[in-house]
Amino acid sequence: MTPAHQPQPVVIVGAGPAGASLAMLLAERGVPVTLVEAARDFQRQFRGEGLMPSGLAALEAMGCGPLLARLPQRPLSAWSFQLHGHELFRVEEPLEGDRACTLISQPALLDALLERASRASGFGWKPGVAVVDLIESGDRIAGVVLSDGSRLGASLVVATDGRSSLLRQRSGLELERRSSPIDLLWFRLPSHPRFEGDNVFTMLLGEDGSACSLFHGALPGELQLGWVLSGGERIERSPEAWGEAFAALAPAWLANHLRQVAPAISTPLKLSVQVGCCSRWHRPGLLLLGDAAHPMSPIRAQGINMALRDAIVATNHLLAPLLAGDATAIDSSLEQIEAERVPEIRRAQALQQQEARQAQLLRRSPLLRRALVQLAPLLGERIAHSWRQRQIPLRLGLAKIQLTV
Repeated sequence: MTPAHQPQPVVIVGAGPAGASLAMLLAERGVPVTLVEAARDFQRQFRGEGLMPSGLAALEAMGCGPLLARLPQRPLSAWSFQLHGHELFRVEEPLEGDRACTLISQPALLDALLERASRASGFGWKPGVAVVDLIESGDRIAGVVLSDGSRLGASLVVATDGRSSLLRQRSGLELERRSSPIDLLWFRLPSHPRFEGDNVFTMLLGEDGSACSLFHGALPGELQLGWVLSGGERIERSPEAWGEAFAALAPAWLANHLRQVAPAISTPLKLSVQVGCCSRWHRPGLLLLGDAAHPMSPIRAQGINMALRDAIVATNHLLAPLLAGDATAIDSSLEQIEAERVPEIRRAQALQQQEARQAQLLRRSPLLRRALVQLAPLLGERIAHSWRQRQIPLRLGLAKIQLTV
């Protein structure tokens, strides 16, 4: 039997924001941690970059302030909503306090978290190998089976393997799905000089109800653009045809740019939006975190921010029982983590859903859009104030989260 004082090994599956930050925090505090990631590196086509003040505060609480300063990043200057080529309103950043929403390269962030974790003597890193199953011992999860046939034993397995989590499926834990009226096509394209000095997150809605948003990402010279699809909709166009579709929604200066750079528009990546929250996040020896437990809508970039907050709460509750080697206390801590995190997740998803309903109403109502265009000189400031007040909870977080260990 393992001595009670010996720290218990943890396997974390998935090196996204939740998994990488949790692995770093636990390993630095003396817990033996193995982080397993199916990809060999973090350079996949799409990784969310939007860090709200709540996510920036979480990273600073982890002691990552100096680390952040070295990463490719670009703050947002403002948010602009445009209907039929006319600006309805613009809201400056920061919306409150002194932290602006900031775009930070997620691959660079994950590499930096991994590099810091690797300084801890008990940290192990397994890239390029997938987890294919869970190991069960009685009624307890006791480790994972890897695609190379090897097995990793653990007193705790943490599944941070994303919205399509294999471990969630293998464990029998069920995701309560919420309907999403949209999917997204995600594009990358050359930037315009105006975005270099004034990086406005710009939402465009056209006369036919077509909608997209664009902004300058963390990397130099690159715009990112999300085109809104109705759920299940498919659109195939050439880069030139996409350039025309984007330009049809934009003011003249931007429309000209979008037509000029059309040949350089990337092949779109379809992001099927999945939203939900597991009715239960854990079994004995297993914990779900991040998108594995609660896939978020892309509205206001909550996924990465909530994942980082998950990691802080999990660290607070797990550290003592893991260091003590107390399996009963480990399992009790899983219940505490879920109980602390679920209220914020459900409130955030409800606010995202409210924003989505309002956007859908605008997309489907030409009369409402025309009325807003005509009344913008009179109502623009009131609409901007109402929008700003709705965003603040999503930006600051809906619960007080502090790293206490």
